[in-house]
Amino acid sequence: MIGRRTLAFFAATSILFGGTFVATKAGLDYLPPLLFVALRYDIATVAVALYAVYAIPRKQLLPRTAGDVASILATGVFAIGLTNALLFVGQQYTTSAVGAIMFSLNPILTPVFAAVLLADERLSAREAAGMVLALAGVVLVVNPDPGNLTGGIVGKSILFAGAASGALGSVLIRRADSTVSSTVRTAWALPIAAALTHGLSWWRGESAASVVWTSEALFALAYVGLFAGAIAYVAYFGLIDEAGAIRANLAFYVVPVVASLGGWALLGEVISGLAVAGFLTILLGFVVLGSDSIDVRVVFPAFTVESGDDASASMPERSRNPEQT
Repeated sequence: MIGRRTLAFFAATSILFGGTFVATKAGLDYLPPLLFVALRYDIATVAVALYAVYAIPRKQLLPRTAGDVASILATGVFAIGLTNALLFVGQQYTTSAVGAIMFSLNPILTPVFAAVLLADERLSAREAAGMVLALAGVVLVVNPDPGNLTGGIVGKSILFAGAASGALGSVLIRRADSTVSSTVRTAWALPIAAALTHGLSWWRGESAASVVWTSEALFALAYVGLFAGAIAYVAYFGLIDEAGAIRANLAFYVVPVVASLGGWALLGEVISGLAVAGFLTILLGFVVLGSDSIDVRVVFPAFTVESGDDASASMPERSRNPEQT
């Protein structure tokens, strides 16, 4: 059953990562893409490290097993570093709508890697149908121009590689079977991602002198560093630990919804009727995916059935006994 902790991780991941697209759209006018990502991870590194040192016992802060080290490297190199470097660079060559479509391939690619690398994560036919339905909803939300879908092969190839890197990273994290918490893993992985993206920024010839420090640039950097960086990554990697790589990456189906609503509220972008239909289609896809997994009594502990003895008698035995979960 899906409990409140898993749902909280899912909501935080979806909402905070969704806001990334709005902040990125604003920040890329003032910062070169790879340096933008690198500075994001500099901020997130400091924030998560300070929290980890304050909140977690010292003996739990150090990796102790080969699996711990493997999960940290998978997180820093694939799930965080390369994924976002490729996303920010690829977005320069295509529209945000096409970018959202390409990155929403992450949940589709995850089962492919899981089938090879994981023995305990497989999709049922019902779950596969729900996943495809949710992807159809994403297409409706972003409503890409059909003409743009056939061009810009460079940008779409880079974005596809970013989605594949994120999917591979999440599966490798699960495979490593780490003993450290998601917070500790993130605290060690973020400086690795920062070093990687600073190196890529230098290699690409980006210069700090090209940054235009405006209030909008500072706000965008603060958001992607603290909220969509430090907090969102702790929630996301906690979600992988709780729900598995395949189901955790379903959050990326909700990200375009949040991005669309954020663009409407903050940037004055218009939400079409087709987008609303897409929202509902994504919701339907999640209903198909999780209809057998959500325990209403766990999510809403005050929920009770007051339908009388007849209704109680018609309930499954597990539902009538609150101690059986």
